[in-house]
Amino acid sequence: MSHEKSFLVSGDNYPPPNPGYPVGPQPPMPPYVQPPYPGAPYPQPPFQPSPYVQPGYPHGPSPYPQGGYPQGPYPQGSYPQGPYPQSPFPPNPYGQPSPFQAQDPDSPRHGNYQEEGPPSYYDNQDFPSTNWDDKNIRQAFIRKVFLVLTLQLSVTLSTVAVFTFVREVKGFVRENVWTYYVSYAIFFISLIALSCCGDFRRKHPWNLVALSILTISLSYMVGMIASFYNTEAVIMAVGITTVVCFTVVIFSMQTRYDFTSCMGVLLVSVVVLLIFAILCIFIRNRILEIVYASLGALLFTCFLAVDTQLLLGNKQLSLSPEEYVFAALNLYTDIINIFLYILTIIGRAKE
Repeated sequence: MSHEKSFLVSGDNYPPPNPGYPVGPQPPMPPYVQPPYPGAPYPQPPFQPSPYVQPGYPHGPSPYPQGGYPQGPYPQGSYPQGPYPQSPFPPNPYGQPSPFQAQDPDSPRHGNYQEEGPPSYYDNQDFPSTNWDDKNIRQAFIRKVFLVLTLQLSVTLSTVAVFTFVREVKGFVRENVWTYYVSYAIFFISLIALSCCGDFRRKHPWNLVALSILTISLSYMVGMIASFYNTEAVIMAVGITTVVCFTVVIFSMQTRYDFTSCMGVLLVSVVVLLIFAILCIFIRNRILEIVYASLGALLFTCFLAVDTQLLLGNKQLSLSPEEYVFAALNLYTDIINIFLYILTIIGRAKE
């Protein structure tokens, strides 16, 4: 009771001491007054002490000089107008267009075309490159096709040589003409299977088996046709065909002209040639047959150029690297047709 009375009488703002501590006189604490900050326009009012004291931010004018920004006008120089020198970008081997390449299809750096030097066989200027445009895949595909084509032509040339120089064989095939029709039926069935059945001609080794049957049957047909001509005419036809085919293949590799874009015109020409052939059946004329054979040789020479560029894949149309059997078949039939038409021209001319 004595402690409570002393607290009420004194009026000090201090709570009574906790029981258990010694009671004695305590000096009064001065009220906490926060000193004003320098530069403050008015004194800060006192506030109660807080256990978390945070320093205040200085008020008043900033101690840093505030200068105005210089006003214009500033000298405006004109930018130099192009053209600017552009360095060539390296070719992209993965077939995806680089974001640093020109997006304009008319630009000389569009796609995989490089500015320096002529375009290679592996560059397609009209279509974006794919995985098929890889140089190693393309070269392996071309080697495989020409290897198969060389084997086919070797078999055909050997058959023609036997049917031309061996008298017994020549006499046998002349007496048994029905064997020609049998070989023609076998050739036609294998040709339909390889041309129309895409899954079949990609299935190894059945595609090679069908191609071998087609090659043997067509070689027998060509040899039998050659047996009805003079030996000198056959040799001349083989030589002329060899020169023409090599020239067309080399020209198709080097030229920038796209023969594959003329595919529609060539198909129409085939229809016209078939009508011409029907006309020659009913009208027996040596001059008409020479004209027909000349047109046929010219048409299949153009087909040889188209199939060569399809093989190279550097133009508008191209073949897949899985279609090596189909590519070899196209080139083989083109060369055989050129040989037969040239043989017809020479044989009719000698008559």
